[in-house]
Amino acid sequence: MINIFAHATAVLPDRVIEDALVAAEDGVITEVTAARPGAVPAEAVDLRGALLLPGLVDTHSDGLEKELNPRPNAEFDVDFAVASFEGRVRAAGVTTIYHGIGYQTAPRKGRDLDRAVAITEAVARRAGGDPMVDHRFLFRLDARDPAALAALGPRLAALDLDVPPLVSYEDHTPGQGQYRDPVYYRKWLEGSQGISAEQAQTKMDALVADRDTRAWHRPVALDWLSEQARTGRARVLAHDPVTAEEVALAHERGVRVAEFPTTVEAARAARELGLDIVAGAPNVLRGGSHSGNVAARELIAAGLADALSSDYLPSAMLAAAMRLAADGLVPLHRAVALVTSGPARVAGLTDRGALVPGARADLVAVAVAGGWPTVRLSHCAADRIPEARPLELSW
Repeated sequence: MINIFAHATAVLPDRVIEDALVAAEDGVITEVTAARPGAVPAEAVDLRGALLLPGLVDTHSDGLEKELNPRPNAEFDVDFAVASFEGRVRAAGVTTIYHGIGYQTAPRKGRDLDRAVAITEAVARRAGGDPMVDHRFLFRLDARDPAALAALGPRLAALDLDVPPLVSYEDHTPGQGQYRDPVYYRKWLEGSQGISAEQAQTKMDALVADRDTRAWHRPVALDWLSEQARTGRARVLAHDPVTAEEVALAHERGVRVAEFPTTVEAARAARELGLDIVAGAPNVLRGGSHSGNVAARELIAAGLADALSSDYLPSAMLAAAMRLAADGLVPLHRAVALVTSGPARVAGLTDRGALVPGARADLVAVAVAGGWPTVRLSHCAADRIPEARPLELSW
């Protein structure tokens, strides 16, 4: 099947083409050029006034958790949640999504191992059907939880994917990583649970004491992850690194991505060692971290970020890219690369993320009004009308 898109402003890896023509056949881009007068086929989709970008690649999305349980005690069927969230993601211009699946026990975030397994299976079912986006896995492993590793191991071994899944190793103990300053965790407890500072401190101390009893498992998990990286079973991410020493240790163990570095020191060390660096798109829009860590804009301005992920808000990716360009922090093509080719490289996906011949034909047309972008068209390489078959209802 041939698709032709004409008259948009196309954002290429190194430049912008005004009044462009992009053609695709059977899900692959075949031509990217200026639209010549009289040479645009009548059947072309007219995208006059829009920007045409590659489909966005999101390497870290926790949004499915919220779709599954949007309010306390209001949990939905997991297959419904995946299908529902898929529509939300595509409307945000995301055509490849890595669902963050927490192999960890975190009641305050609704995470437990049974739920992690159920989400893993539901995402696999959706990916194997007629999905509207390319569903992939980001397994978020609690480095201090032996049960989490025992649950993840067989699921990872059973996967047969074209590209290895992402696995991030995480330690959310107050005083570590994102909450290296435990005051932010205590304040979060006060605000989210409506308790006093003294009560929050007591809860936090109990959590730290409990997690310290399992600190012995952290090197065990890192050794296992190092083996997965070495054998090509997974692409491993260091989550929330704080110091250059942490980054160097991760690099020695086969880690090639620093996800959400919390300091300039960690990001600079990652750059020096050749690691890709992922920052959060919501951080860009908010102007800083919600937990007092380094601002994504500061990293981008210093050339210390290669990709942005949605973290918890799919619509933030496109908005962050447009805002960065509008504010003059980076040129438009570099801002777009942060949500397309950059995250594709982070994930090891070499077939997408750029408007170039031979690339996967994931395309997004965007209109910008009032300073904010709106997706007007989203085209995925795998788009097709499912084969006609009798409607089957089973209630």
